[in-house]
Amino acid sequence: MADEEPVDQKKYFEDGCKPKCVKQLRSYEACVKRIQGDESGNKHCTGQYFDYWSCVDKCVAPSLFTKLK
Repeated sequence: MADEEPVDQKKYFEDGCKPKCVKQLRSYEACVKRIQGDESGNKHCTGQYFDYWSCVDKCVAPSLFTKLK
């Protein structure tokens, strides 16, 4: 039993939280679609990307920290 790999609980909680962050995900997807043809490399969706993952992280944190040992 000591040789078993620990299971990453964060992935499990992230899957449960992603539906709660649909607004941020849609914003990111819309940005990606908007800049698809940009060949200059000046346009990006970094802000929307971080907004989405920030939402997921805020949702995951309370559940995850109670499970950590």
